[in-house]
Amino acid sequence: MAESPITPRQKDFAAWYQDVVLQGDMAEPAEIVKGCMVIRPNGYAVWEGLQRELDARFKATGHENVYFPLLIPQSFLQKEAEHVEGFAPELAVVTVAGGKKLEEPYVIRPTSETIIGHFFARWVQSYRDLPLLYNQWANVIRWELRTRMFLRTTEFLWQEGHTAHSNHAEAEEEVLRMLDVYADVAENIMAMPVIRGVKTQTEKFAGALRSFSIEAMMQNGLALQAGTSHDLGQNFGKAFDVKFQSKEGQLEYVWQTSWGVSTRLIGGLIMSHSDDKGLVLPPKLAPKKAVLVPIFRKDDEKAAVLEAAHRIAADTGAKVDDREGLNPGAKFFHWERRGVPVVLELGPRDLASGNIVLKRRDTGTKQILPQEGIASRVTETLDVMQTDMLAAARARLKENTVLANSIEEVESILREVTAEKGGGKFVMAHVKDDAVCDARLKEFKATVRNIPLKDEYDGGGKCIITGEEVDRRVVIAKSY
Repeated sequence: MAESPITPRQKDFAAWYQDVVLQGDMAEPAEIVKGCMVIRPNGYAVWEGLQRELDARFKATGHENVYFPLLIPQSFLQKEAEHVEGFAPELAVVTVAGGKKLEEPYVIRPTSETIIGHFFARWVQSYRDLPLLYNQWANVIRWELRTRMFLRTTEFLWQEGHTAHSNHAEAEEEVLRMLDVYADVAENIMAMPVIRGVKTQTEKFAGALRSFSIEAMMQNGLALQAGTSHDLGQNFGKAFDVKFQSKEGQLEYVWQTSWGVSTRLIGGLIMSHSDDKGLVLPPKLAPKKAVLVPIFRKDDEKAAVLEAAHRIAADTGAKVDDREGLNPGAKFFHWERRGVPVVLELGPRDLASGNIVLKRRDTGTKQILPQEGIASRVTETLDVMQTDMLAAARARLKENTVLANSIEEVESILREVTAEKGGGKFVMAHVKDDAVCDARLKEFKATVRNIPLKDEYDGGGKCIITGEEVDRRVVIAKSY
């Protein structure tokens, strides 16, 4: 028996992840461009599905799509000191263009707060011009030293929302609204449960007052920051002189937000659901929901089986795999690795009995079902799969979330955890939002992922590092 092209999760989770990405037709490394990837058809189709879901929600909440330049004057980043300091190590800079040295270098977009601030200053004069509610679908460049397809690459695709408001309360409401949008897509479309919370001051976005995130647990127990939403306060308004005349006739600076998710979500999707056979996709994001594999050995069986297969496929929306030169086993293997939720099998015996075989990708279970009414059974199965996959992920999150009441206990739980070996947990402990505490956790490569908005544990207690009172436990984990 041939060895599986996919490394088992228990042997090496990181190698397993890369194998699933490659074998699932999701992406491959672009070796000729440092740290970049080529997103292949199956992977890009999943991204398009996420785009559709997110874009519909953005527009339903009043946002409009725009597009800003990829190149940003270097001086723009220097106007907001904390922002430029936060991104300086990751910047790619263009110094020569058209064969000549540029008078001012351009930074290739790492994020767009600065250039958008410049144009906001041109577009806003009065409170009547507010709010501005914009979103941009784009690519960005961040020069990463250690890359992993979808999770951390030099170039990646994302959306970045940017809004401007006349008061802080409205901006704060926007920040939390968009965090809820991300959580909705993560849980109800990706079947990936998340914890909503605020980042510590050390971990917040460079230049923000406060940053919020959704944090997901991967199968190896490591955390993935799956989306962020930032309260920028008036920092960028002041840096770019974005002022408006209030109803009272006073000149004031706008209050801004920014929020984003990226192709990193696809990495989270893969690590949440896939198995040692390959990719597993939730039905709502699977590019192909169902495939029908016709089975026949003799030429005189072929015509009848194919005729029935195409008739059933027309009813169910399934793709018929009628490729020549491949046996049914090779076809099943092909679609299994690509994460197709439902595979239907139809052969001469099924024609004679009026039945068809349905196999679920997530559980591997098979059912023999009547051909009559199979379209509704496929739809029902896809709905059940979506629900079951979220329930399984929630159960795993609950099972691997533990309480700790001392820093020594946290360290003992997390010290040996790695992306390769796994064994990670979400450790809930009382920790103060303080740089000293963040530094202590980083001694064993852990971080406060966020401070949950909803306290589901035992309320306040003493910080396990400083001894000071805090009002709730935080999420501590190792992460991607």
